Amino acid sequence: MIKVNRTTHRALVVIALLSAMGGAAVSLAQSGRNQEKPGTSKSTPDKSRQRPTPIADPVTTPPSTNAKPPASSKDPSPSPSDEVNEDDTVRVRSNLVPIPASVVDTKGFAITGLRLEDFELRVDGQIKVISDLTRSETSVRMVMLFDNSGSLDFARDFEKRAAMQFFRMVMRPSDEAAIYSVETESYLAQPLTNSVDILQQTIASFGRPEGATSLFDAIIDASRYLRPYSGRRVLVIVSDGIETMRENDFELTLKEAVANDCQIFVVQTGLHDGANLRALAAERRMEQFANQTGGAVYIPKSLYDVDSAFKQIAADLAQQYVLSYYPGDERRDGQFHLIDLRVRARKDVRVRARRGYYSPKGASASAGGW
Repeated sequence: MIKVNRTTHRALVVIALLSAMGGAAVSLAQSGRNQEKPGTSKSTPDKSRQRPTPIADPVTTPPSTNAKPPASSKDPSPSPSDEVNEDDTVRVRSNLVPIPASVVDTKGFAITGLRLEDFELRVDGQIKVISDLTRSETSVRMVMLFDNSGSLDFARDFEKRAAMQFFRMVMRPSDEAAIYSVETESYLAQPLTNSVDILQQTIASFGRPEGATSLFDAIIDASRYLRPYSGRRVLVIVSDGIETMRENDFELTLKEAVANDCQIFVVQTGLHDGANLRALAAERRMEQFANQTGGAVYIPKSLYDVDSAFKQIAADLAQQYVLSYYPGDERRDGQFHLIDLRVRARKDVRVRARRGYYSPKGASASAGGW
């Protein structure tokens, strides 16, 4: 063993401490060189396309306690590669299947005063129990898809005035409406509000139409936008219906609208100039949207007919029956099921309602709905 005297021992301890302190200082200095200054970045994000700022709504009534606002104010636009996932969007979000229905006689007049027992519901050909029936007091969450593309220029001012008047006719204190601008890149021009003045100002602010028609994107976005909200979900399309961006996505678009429980009404303007093949194809697609969701298509041939079409939609929404059907756990198969709604013992009436629904898949379907 080597003996070290006390003085030598103290000297060794001091040298060791100084060495350790020097190493820590070097380490800190090196660490500080690798750190960027707060607030600096090597890249700057791309600026998004500027859109008109929605009009502020200081008097909007908050949605009902059952309604949930979207998670984000920015509505995502699906890319062309988007597909509907049966485990996600293409499903009824609760076990309740709402069935808004319009009942008219042979002359087209609404039939009122029907009771729950007057209706017969068949699902996939089998008679099912209707659990509830309410009238048009059920609130409406509506989106108008207003075509601002270059294909629509005829009677533009009149169409805008008729649309503005429509909001005045249809809106009640419990209802809310939003507006999408349909163009090359369709977007939410005005979020849900119960202010008729704001909705009218939004329509009035649209300039001269131009660009392509991204109608299917707008329908998909609007149906997803309404999905978190309670009440009747309604899309009102004001367009010639001629899609110029994603014509092959019709089935996907229809599936999204049905899965999100949206009724589609169409005021199909601009088709009076001539029956070309593209216009006829658009007309058939709009009819399918309406027939499958329980809505209706109006094809005005004159300025007067445009105004009349909006009045018919307002009257339809005011006179609807809303039926409720609970499929039960046996229907949690993620599949599409056919609906056939009739009025018992009445052959002189016509019932307009949705033609089917997508069931949730498995026991883990999320709650929501009406």
